Amino acid sequence: MFGIKERLEKKGVTVEDMVSAALLLYVPHGLSADEAEGRIRVMITKHLDDPNISSLLLGAVLLEEELFSGRKPELTGDPVFLLADEIIGMAIAECIGGTYARFEFTRYDQKKPGILSRLGPFLDDAVAGLIAGCTSRLYSECC
Repeated sequence: MFGIKERLEKKGVTVEDMVSAALLLYVPHGLSADEAEGRIRVMITKHLDDPNISSLLLGAVLLEEELFSGRKPELTGDPVFLLADEIIGMAIAECIGGTYARFEFTRYDQKKPGILSRLGPFLDDAVAGLIAGCTSRLYSECC
């Protein structure tokens, strides 16, 4: 939906990048890392087609372009007063994985594994939310 997979790829974010980042913080939970990798890939791909998730991801893409592409030179990095990026990330995580995913989002947001460390403030949180929602759901389904 919204060509979100292609839009993310233009920003340098592929499904494989997201799967790799997910596995960097993966906690074995009834599945081997290889099994988890395949299931996480399927979940991420599936949720990229969800209209709610893709809408939130699109919002993050557009906000990042608007605020951090030179139009607002006073905003650089991830300003402490900017909370919308965190809210988008948490919303994505919770849409996919429920309340538990909010805690998983915090792990990915703080550690910023893999591709997350190279993204701007909106995209890192949105993609972290996608990863966290999928990994949280995976953990819940494996119990």
